[in-house]
Amino acid sequence: MKRLLALGAVVLTTAALAWAGSDTQPKAGGAPKPVITKAAKGEQCVEDTDYMRRNHMKVLDGHRDKAVLEGVRTKKHSLKECINCHASEETGSVAAAKDDFCISCHSYAAVKIDCFDCHSTKPQGPMAMHSLNAETAHYKHMLAAQATGKVSAEEMARVAQ
Repeated sequence: MKRLLALGAVVLTTAALAWAGSDTQPKAGGAPKPVITKAAKGEQCVEDTDYMRRNHMKVLDGHRDKAVLEGVRTKKHSLKECINCHASEETGSVAAAKDDFCISCHSYAAVKIDCFDCHSTKPQGPMAMHSLNAETAHYKHMLAAQATGKVSAEEMARVAQ
C-alpha cells in the first residue's frame, strides 16, 4: 500500500513539474481581456461607452418592456439597432464567434446571453425573430421576474390564452 501511495506521489509530482514548464499554462494576470471592436456602422453609440458597458441590459430590458408591453417602439435603444451597428464584418453577427461583440465580453464575464434564444444575431429585415409571439413571451418573462413567490406552470400557460 505504501509503494502504491509513493508511486502516485511520484506520478503527480512529475505531471505537475511537466505542466509548470509548459507553454500552455495560464499566464499571470488572469483571463485574456475581451476583444471590443468598433461598431461597423454609425459614428457614435446612442449612449456613453462606459454607461453602456455597465447598463446595456437595463437599457435593452427597458426598451423591450416599452415596445412589447406598451406599444412604444423606437430605434434608439432597440436590440435590432445594436446588432445593426455592432455585427462583425467577418462573421456578420454579434454572437457567432468568440471575438464577436456580445460573445467576447459575456464570455469574459461568464454571463449567459439569452437574447438570441429568440432574436437573430445578424442584421436582418424588419422582423429579426422567429414566429414566437413576442408579446406573450416577454410578458411571461416579466411575470416571472416580478413574482414575489413561485409562478406555477398553469399561471404561465394562462398568459398565452
